[in-house]
Amino acid sequence: MKIVFATNNSNKLKEVRALLPTIEILSLKDIKCFEDIEETEVTLEGNAKLKANYITHNFGLDCFADDTGLELEALDNAPGVYSARYAGEPSDSEKNIEKVLSEMKDKENRIAQFRTVVALNLKNDQFLFEGICKGEISKTKNGNKGFGYDPIFIPKGNKKSFAEMSMDEKGGISHRGKAIQKLITFLNLI
Repeated sequence: MKIVFATNNSNKLKEVRALLPTIEILSLKDIKCFEDIEETEVTLEGNAKLKANYITHNFGLDCFADDTGLELEALDNAPGVYSARYAGEPSDSEKNIEKVLSEMKDKENRIAQFRTVVALNLKNDQFLFEGICKGEISKTKNGNKGFGYDPIFIPKGNKKSFAEMSMDEKGGISHRGKAIQKLITFLNLI
């Protein structure tokens, strides 16, 4: 089976290909889609659907897309849907981390969660899958693996940040890993 993963994020692509070794995952570059699909919706679900629908409508291909947000309880679930550009345009992970650490520096409540929504367009139907990873925000950056907010997110029940974990360790417990596992289970049932 071949399916398009509607992302330009090479880190996400590598992570998902590792989770789906039995399915050929095509990138946007593989299908000659060089447009930057703007995430203009105000929910993770909306952005995932928007990206998947763009590929299906413009390229006629089955595909899936995701959107992920970091939700901090002490900040009323911010940055949420705005996680990638929390510190402004263009998207900059280091600046996003600095902004979160600055806003959290006096907060006792460090409870956080990553939430991913995957929208799958398959044979003229659309399906949604959600994955959540609960944890907390550290006070400092730790580790140099992963991407995005990984250096400051410590998953519940762990002492290491995502950025200190191998791809396999992270994939087994991460929000994206959980959503993709639901996608895999669904695809295996078809």
